Amino acid sequence: MSKYEIIIYWSEDDQAFIAEVPELPGCAADGATHKEALTMWR
Repeated sequence: MSKYEIIIYWSEDDQAFIAEVPELPGCAADGATHKEALTMWR
């Protein structure tokens, strides 16, 4: 199983939390809460 760093931040433009994986370009998810963004990424 691989382990990746996930960065979660608030996007004013999207009005949502964004979860991004720097090691995987283009791999991102969003949600209304930081937990939802993380859940949507998985």
